[in-house]
Amino acid sequence: MPYVTKPRPYEKEYKQQIERGESPTRKKRRAARDAYDKAGIERTGKDIDHKKPLSLGGGNGKSNLRLTTPSANRSFARTSGHKPKKGA
Repeated sequence: MPYVTKPRPYEKEYKQQIERGESPTRKKRRAARDAYDKAGIERTGKDIDHKKPLSLGGGNGKSNLRLTTPSANRSFARTSGHKPKKGA
């Protein structure tokens, strides 16, 4: 939803995802966002990052998540197969 100035309707999108039977990983990502919101942690303008990437065996548990800037989250070393390098 680029170039939209109004708040994103996450609840509506979530209901639509369930109706379409979309991937459970989307539900896990939503649960992570909800956990930060419930704890009162301001995450506006930040990304929820995995300390150990899912592709390297990391999980969606609270202990594997952290808030980072979008530029830090999206710029990390990758292998020639476009997966994150170990230890990155």
